[in-house]
Amino acid sequence: MTPQENYHDWLRDAHAMEKQAESMLNAMSSRIDNYPDLRAKIEQHLTETQGQIKLLEEVLDRNNINRSLMKDATSKMSAMSQAVGGMFASDEVVKGSISSYVFEQFEIACYTSLITAAEKVGDIASIDIFKQILAEEKAMAEWAFNHLPDVTEQFLLRDAAAGVEAKK
Repeated sequence: MTPQENYHDWLRDAHAMEKQAESMLNAMSSRIDNYPDLRAKIEQHLTETQGQIKLLEEVLDRNNINRSLMKDATSKMSAMSQAVGGMFASDEVVKGSISSYVFEQFEIACYTSLITAAEKVGDIASIDIFKQILAEEKAMAEWAFNHLPDVTEQFLLRDAAAGVEAKK
């Protein structure tokens, strides 16, 4: 494959990744009842993610790249499977928080690579978009990492209390 073909493929991957993130964040947000700070942050990042999808669609359109319906559908199915699987875990909120942090790191790596690829193929107009998205992903990853101890502690306290729901 040429650098241009790889770049186009990675753009499709990024779009599918953000569609997956949107599905996961929607599912998480709808299930969190007892952790208001976490829920608010997830809803904020959901809004950012929806904006990122629009930005990526602008990049795809400007480069005359068709979206991959198969990749988008597969990523959404993966997100739904993860959400359904989490519903059965007694420590759903902790596992979801850990998964969110890991997913943010994956997104950070993808956008770091996309910036280099855009530079290589001369898509200068997209570099600032990728840097903006990268900054949002780094901020979310930092928040998730810094708040993981709080979520864990809240879960442990709730889980140890009789008659208190802890998992979500």
